[in-house]
Formats: sequence, C-alpha cells, structure tokens
Amino acid sequence: MLSSIKAVTALQVEKNRFLSATHEEIRSGATTDVYFVNTRDVLASVGKLDTPVTAEIFTRYPGVFAGLGEVMELLRGLPVEVEALPEGERFAPKETLVRLRGPYGAFGIYETTLLGFLSSSCAWATAARECVEAAGGKPVLAFGARHVHPAIASVMDCIAVRVGGCAEASCVLGAKLNGQEPSGTVPHAAVLIMGDTLALARAYDAALDESVKRIFLVDTFKDECEETLRLAEALGDRLDAIRLDTPAERGGVTPDLVREVRCRLDMAGFSGVRIVVSGGLNPTRIAELSGMGADVFGVGSYISHATPMDMTMDLKEIEGRPVAKRGRLPGILANHRMVRIQ
Repeated sequence: MLSSIKAVTALQVEKNRFLSATHEEIRSGATTDVYFVNTRDVLASVGKLDTPVTAEIFTRYPGVFAGLGEVMELLRGLPVEVEALPEGERFAPKETLVRLRGPYGAFGIYETTLLGFLSSSCAWATAARECVEAAGGKPVLAFGARHVHPAIASVMDCIAVRVGGCAEASCVLGAKLNGQEPSGTVPHAAVLIMGDTLALARAYDAALDESVKRIFLVDTFKDECEETLRLAEALGDRLDAIRLDTPAERGGVTPDLVREVRCRLDMAGFSGVRIVVSGGLNPTRIAELSGMGADVFGVGSYISHATPMDMTMDLKEIEGRPVAKRGRLPGILANHRMVRIQ
C-alpha cells in the first residue's frame, strides 16, 4: 500500500507498457486520488489514522447493483466489516449500497478505487438488464468489448452476463471468467477476403469443430433474404442461424427486414434457422425486432456506453458518534436489504 506521500514520490513506472493498471498497482493504491495519501500522512502525524469509522456508499441514480465482487477482492483480509446490497438487486436513488466499518487507515486510501468499481459496474449491469428484459426471454449477447479500453472489456462482459443477465459474451477473457466459452463466429472481414458468403460458410463448416455454432452474416454482398436462402439451402440443418448486421448507410436492421427474412425462411422449410440481429441495438429496438421474429440480440454500445453512475462515500460515524457533512444526515441510513459480507 502507498502508505505515505514519500512512497508516491518514490514510485517508478515503466515507460514501455500498457497504460492500464496491474492488479498489484490497484492493490497498492496507485490508482487512488493522491489526496487520500496526503490524508494518511496528516492523520498519522496526530495519531488518528486508525480512528474507528463507519462509511456508506450511495448514488443519486436508480439501477442494478454490481461490482461487489471486486470490492470484496480489494478488501479481502483487511480488518473491515462490510455490509452490502446483494449483487443483481435493483436500488433506488440515495439508497445505501455498501457500508464499511473499521479503522480508517485500513480502507480510506481505497475510496477512489471502490467507487470506480461500483460506478462502472452498476452502469453496465443496469444497461444489460434493460436489454435482457426487453428481449422477453430471448438471448442477449454482450458484444461491447470493441467499444471500451481492453483493460476493462472483460470486466464489462463479466458484469453484463453475471449480473445483467446476458446469455453469453464475445470477449474471450470475459467469457472465461464467467466459466463460459466465448460467443461469436466471423467478422465481415472474413467474408470479404473469401469473396463470397457461401464460400466462407463452407470453409468455416469444414474447418471448425462441430461444437462451434454455424452462424453467418448475410449482409456483405447480396440482398439479405437472397443470401439467407443460399446458405440455408446449401447447409441444411447444419445452419444454426443467420446474422443481420445491415449498416446504417443502408437503413440498418429494420423490423420489416427481420419479418421478411423470417417469412422466407419459414416458407422454404427452414423454420429452425434462427435470426441473430446486431448493430446499434437498444431496449426499444430489441422489443420491436423481437416482435418481428428476431431470436437473438447482439448488444454492444448500449451496454458499453452506459453512463457511469457517480458514487459517493460518506463517513457516517466516528468512534460510534453520528457525523455528516452539511447537507447530509448524520449517522447510518438503515437499509434492511443489505447483508453482512465480511
């Protein structure tokens, strides 16, 4: 732990490295705001660093609670009592989400880090849950890894699946951390290189293990309906699904397009072929496309671009005495939904 401002001054970092923090740097307090290190020096100088305190964390927004796993990993082994809302629970504005009790010196330096864990995680979980609910039981896949810094892509996908309710994730590490295999087939680049969608599909079918689903993009070269039927007739029951990802320049994936593809598949005897849709999906579009026959939804930016929820950590007790800054209520705020974690 960066126990003093001298330790901050002495900290050396490599120049040729990724800019993201390592696990060791997070644990050391290197990702905190420096004023929490200054606070350690000041309190230590007057013998108050280990003053017993109670702190509470809340946000002004409603949402789905997530991020507790990483909070507990950071606090593991420290003399800190933790109460929290169970992950996956919905919360109201200003509802107490986490309560920490212990010597201030044991966890005060981590305030920035703790709030960061919760801020992003709750936002991703809330956005993912909105999409899952809009899908009405049909699978939602987390496809947002390309929209965020790679250092946090796996975190986002873990939260989207584990807490938000997405069925699977495309990010390899994110899926593995959830005990799953990643979901996905090939990008448009593979189709373009092969020069023909069916040629790509046949090569894919021949090269990859039977356990890998046969799902192919149908919007690269030809009309989506025409390409869909070419694949279905050539692959038969080996074709699991087609994927519509029509770009915005051509109107995107519309309800009418989904309806027509579904209709033509059914009429040709391929009712078992599912329709996967992706590209700028949000809860409203998911509900619309589902109503027209879409079966699976790949969601990226709606989850990845969810606005982080500003989190606040306030001291509510000092040596058992209720306290608060002006404008806040002194003492702990009861929340009977919270459970003892540590």
